[in-house]
Amino acid sequence: MDKLIHKAGIADIAERVYAGERIDDAMGVRLYECKDVHALGLLANYVRERKNGNRATYVYNLYINYSNVCILSCQFCAFARRPKQEGGFQYDVDEMIHLAREAYEQGASEVHIVGGLNPKLPFQYYLDFISGIKKACPEMMVKAFTAIEIRHLAERINKKSIRETLEELRSVGLAALTGGGAEIFDPEVRDKICRGKETADEWIEVHKIWHQMGQRSTCTMLYGHIETLQQRVDHLRRLRELQDETKGFTAFVPFAFEPENNKLSYLKRVTAMEDLRNLAVSRIYLDNFDHITAYWISMGLPLAQIALSYGVDDLHGTIQKERIFHMAGSQTPQEQRVATLERAIREAGREPARRNTVYDIIPDAVTRRATEPASTEVPA
Repeated sequence: MDKLIHKAGIADIAERVYAGERIDDAMGVRLYECKDVHALGLLANYVRERKNGNRATYVYNLYINYSNVCILSCQFCAFARRPKQEGGFQYDVDEMIHLAREAYEQGASEVHIVGGLNPKLPFQYYLDFISGIKKACPEMMVKAFTAIEIRHLAERINKKSIRETLEELRSVGLAALTGGGAEIFDPEVRDKICRGKETADEWIEVHKIWHQMGQRSTCTMLYGHIETLQQRVDHLRRLRELQDETKGFTAFVPFAFEPENNKLSYLKRVTAMEDLRNLAVSRIYLDNFDHITAYWISMGLPLAQIALSYGVDDLHGTIQKERIFHMAGSQTPQEQRVATLERAIREAGREPARRNTVYDIIPDAVTRRATEPASTEVPA
């Protein structure tokens, strides 16, 4: 066993990981408390390679935030506006179809759509933009809505059960749910940072129903605010338990709290080392997840590139037109070129492969040669 792991005091945990055995919550906390992030990376990288070999993936996708009008008042959110508040916006259906069509013609295989809980938008609006996008872009996969949005649509707008609402959305082309809205599952934390938002059990219920319908979704964790290390592990445990039951999660996508322009702006953003630590611990703990995604829109592409040696096997996507993190102060670009992502992956010693929404490799995108001219953009 590597001396670095012995010196870091996690040799007993490493023995379990190397044996393919599950670690418990106490071990998860110990990993978070480990001061040597490089030892964590070594162990997480072992898990990554065992599951995914030397391949690292990305998706060519477009983000559309259809509206920021929201009835919630999450303390960490800089995106939302109350009904009739200055700064609120809403895309109409034709605008969304136009944006999707533009990206589709350039090669995008996914459109990722989320927004606020807008009380004025009828359910038909959501059916129309999904069906309209699918008609204009037949091969594009529509990944849309957090569990929080689904509950809002079902209970307040559509006045039907969650399953019935999901079935209607699927019938017009919804392919996958997003993982947002999970934040931290602990009820005391939720009461302080997103009072009034659905509970952890309610978030989990939506994904469980969707998985039971034979569909897939991602899951997330918002870290680096007021949560404890124990609360992070509790969050991971609940995700791992649902994955044991349904096997419906494609990937885990953690991202750090951005402290500008919101009610928690007195907090400081976590360091790069903490970003790497969280990704590495997640990779080790979530033994039943195939993929861990580094959300470069939050941490920046250079750090996401480094994260490919800390358990990460996916760099998310091109992410055109993202607004939520940028309204909270993120200084990263709003999109990356395919060539830039592939160059970052190759420089990290990995083999790039383009994937679709459910993390299946797109065959005709795998054959890109290393000699292909790279983008002149500098990763940021």
